[in-house]
This record gives sequence, structure tokens and C-alpha cells, in this order.
Amino acid sequence: MPVEDLGFRRAAPALALFAGVRLLGLAVLALWCAAVGSSPHTLLSARWDSLWYARIAAEGYGYEVVLPNGDVHSNLAFFPLLPWLERLVAAPTGLSYGSAGLVVSVVAGLAAAWGIFAVADLLYGRRAGVFAAGTWAALPVGVVQSMAYSESLFTALAAWALYGALRGRWLTAGLLAAGAGLTRPVGAAVVAAVWVAAVLAHRRGERSWRMAAGMLLAPMGAAAYVLWVGARTGDGLLGYLDVQGGWGNGFDGGWAFARFIGAKLASSAFLAGVGLIAGVVLVLWLYALCVRQRQPAPLLVYCGIVVALALCASGYFGSKPRLLLPAFPLLLPAAVALARWRTGRALAVLGAVALASAVYGAFWLNGSGPP
Repeated sequence: MPVEDLGFRRAAPALALFAGVRLLGLAVLALWCAAVGSSPHTLLSARWDSLWYARIAAEGYGYEVVLPNGDVHSNLAFFPLLPWLERLVAAPTGLSYGSAGLVVSVVAGLAAAWGIFAVADLLYGRRAGVFAAGTWAALPVGVVQSMAYSESLFTALAAWALYGALRGRWLTAGLLAAGAGLTRPVGAAVVAAVWVAAVLAHRRGERSWRMAAGMLLAPMGAAAYVLWVGARTGDGLLGYLDVQGGWGNGFDGGWAFARFIGAKLASSAFLAGVGLIAGVVLVLWLYALCVRQRQPAPLLVYCGIVVALALCASGYFGSKPRLLLPAFPLLLPAAVALARWRTGRALAVLGAVALASAVYGAFWLNGSGPP
């Protein structure tokens, strides 16, 4: 694909579809909040993780909360790129850090949609790319893409890093992977994808200093932050894991999640347990479709790690749907299927899904929300 094919004109339908779906979600949220007397701005920018990011932007690291059971919630658990960007936007505009986070998410969401389009366009054609961006926007928890959270920023960096790796643009891929590593712990998935792409290119006979440099750059972001946390806490390489442990986060192969589902099945929330099982089965089925679709190995590695870390983490079970947001390769089989339909039919189906997602997102944010 020539470089000019990544221009705005080619991606414009995907960006327009993404923007339309997200605007629908925000409009429904505004109407819902008006009906119940809540503030959409507060829900999007000043609750849950967004408050932690805004505090880091305002005060830096060092804040922590000690719970009655002795657990320590430290803001060192949150990676620094989003707070840095919030500070960068707030300084010249005078916006609050939470509002600056919304600006970052809007820009990052468009960049993520463009990156998802670029990957799908490269592999399956322009129509598939358009529907991939639209499908990602219409996910049931797509409202998180419009929050002062790091999911949109991470997905943008990941999608473009994957595109760079697939195209052999190693310095770009390495730099973006390093950025992803400064955004979320799951940045390791992007690093692994870049490394796999480089190893496969090496086996095909490619030799270049750019490839070696890209591989070296890829883990630098995550490594730098983890080492800095270890030095700050005095716990060395395990310092960041200890910080996450204070939040109840860890990797136990899914055992805690399985027990959580089992408790639901054994209680009056039986249907919720069934729903969780159905959700896990759906995710695994979609990944199997990705394998059958013969997606490139870097995409399968990236997506597999994102899914594994989301499903097998030991804490915050309500967060699992939003933790799966960056796993956009799961949507490529559906995007390819939609691309084969007539445009009117495909848009009607996507529109119905987007409306359902908008209603669920408004209900979700005004209820339990994404912890």
C-alpha cells in the first residue's frame, strides 16, 4: 500500500463513522443525565480512575490511600503518559486536568480509530477498515473511549505500532510501543508484537539497524517506569508488582475470576454468572475466529496477551470489559463480514448496535460504572 493511502481522505469515512457513533453515545448520555439529574461532564472526567490521573497531573506521584483492611492504594499504579498529556493540554488552555483528559481522549480516540482502520485496510481492504473503526466505537463499553481514561490513548499507540511493525517501519513501531509502555501495564503486549514481527522479518532475510533499534526501543517506556517505581519504593524490580498488589491486582491464571463467577452462580445473581460465562466464551470464540482468519502473528500475539491479562487478572472484575477495549483484532472478523454486505444493511446493523451501546453506556455510567 503506498504511503499516501494513509491520508485523511482515505480514512475519512472511518473517522466519520467513529465520530458519529461516539456522538450518539454522548447524546444519549446527556439525555439520560438530564433525566436523572447527574452531570455527564463529571461522569466522564471526574470519577474513578480519571480522578487519580488528574491528581497525578496536578501534584505528581506520592499520593496514596490506606484502606481499613490495611491495603494501600498508591497512585504509582497509574502509568504517566496520560497525566503528562493532561498537564500539557491544561497549561495553555486553562482547562482543569479532568477536562484536559477529555480533550486527550477525543484526539486519541480519533487516532485509535484511524490506526484500527489502517491495520484493517492493510489486511482486508478499505471497507473492512471503515467497519472496524465503527465496530470498535460501538462496543458495549465504548463510552470509556470518551472518558478521561487511558484506553483510547493506549489503543491509538498500539494500533499504529502494530501497523508500523506490519509495514516494517521499525523505528516508528518501537517508539510507539515505548509510548504504549508508558500508558498501561498491558504495553507488554505491544512490545511482544513488535518483537515477533521483527523476528519473522529476520527469518525472511531482513537485516537492518532500524529493526534492531526498534526492538531495543519498544520496551524502554515500560522498563523505565517500572524501574523508577522500584527505585522510588526501594523494592527494586518487584516494586511495581507490590504497588499493584496493594490494589488487589495480580495474575493468577483466572482462578479468582472463576471463583467470582462461581459465587454468582451459587447466589441469587445466577443470571449474572451465566452472563459472565457467556462473555468469556464470546471473547474466546472471537479469538478463535482471528486465528481462523489467519491474522498476522503480531496481531494474534498482541490480542492474545491483552485478552489473557484482562481475563486472568485477580482483581477488579467489573473492569474486565474495559480492559478488553484495546483488543481490537477481535473485531476484524465482524468488520470483514460487514464489509461484504450491502452498505445500507451493514450501516443499519451497526447503527442498531451503536444505539444499544449508547443506552447501555449511559445506564452503566449512571450506575456501577467502569472502576
